[in-house]
Amino acid sequence: MGLFDRISRVLRANLNDVVSKAEDPEKILEQSIIDMQEDLVQLRQAVAQAIATQKRTQQQYNQTQSEANNWQSRAQLALQKGDENLAKEALVRKKAQADTAGALKATLDTQTTQVDALKRNLIGLESKISEAKTKKDMLKARISAAKANEQLQNAVGRMGTSSAMGAFERMEEKVLMMEARAQSAQELTGNNLEQQFAALEGSSDVDDELMAMKAQLAGSSPNQAALPGSAQKTTSSSSTSSSTPSSSSGSAVDKDLEELRKQMDRL
Repeated sequence: MGLFDRISRVLRANLNDVVSKAEDPEKILEQSIIDMQEDLVQLRQAVAQAIATQKRTQQQYNQTQSEANNWQSRAQLALQKGDENLAKEALVRKKAQADTAGALKATLDTQTTQVDALKRNLIGLESKISEAKTKKDMLKARISAAKANEQLQNAVGRMGTSSAMGAFERMEEKVLMMEARAQSAQELTGNNLEQQFAALEGSSDVDDELMAMKAQLAGSSPNQAALPGSAQKTTSSSSTSSSTPSSSSGSAVDKDLEELRKQMDRL
């Protein structure tokens, strides 16, 4: 591969890339419609010119055919008058006109075929232009929608990476942390209160139990005092025997009280 061929290929590649980047779909669609309309105008002019030529050829053919018929009539008239030379001359003129008419007829047939083809092409081009206009409007609408979607996506992308959005997210995180700390403090405060109430409830249970024991101990003496007769009868006989159990029961109560005090101290 020669150096000039390589340079030419590089230049063409770069030029094609520049052209591709510079192409705007909407502008290209509009320009394509304009180009097709210009082609339509030229085709209409060509059809009009072909029809005009056809009509001119038709007129020439008709005129030449009429002249040939006239010379035919003149040749017959000269022969009827007995002038054969004049009749022969008329036939020569008639033959020339007939030959011309034949050539014109062939040309006219060719022109008629061409005009018919041009008319069909004209109708087809008009249909294509109409369809292209409809597609152009649809494509322009799709281009607008695509551009709007692209702008929206770019805006969303910029929002995700912008400093403002980052600051907003940081503030949101701080609010969440503040709420979490407040909730933790509330839970801790609630636990302290519950512990205090639980302690109060526990102490009330102990106090109630202590009061019940005191009432039980205090209630035993009044019961014994409520029976003086029985106490007097049994005083002398049980004085010696009850001294030992009462002392033993008192020492047991003291032990129980001491054990309760130790338990309360441990609490």
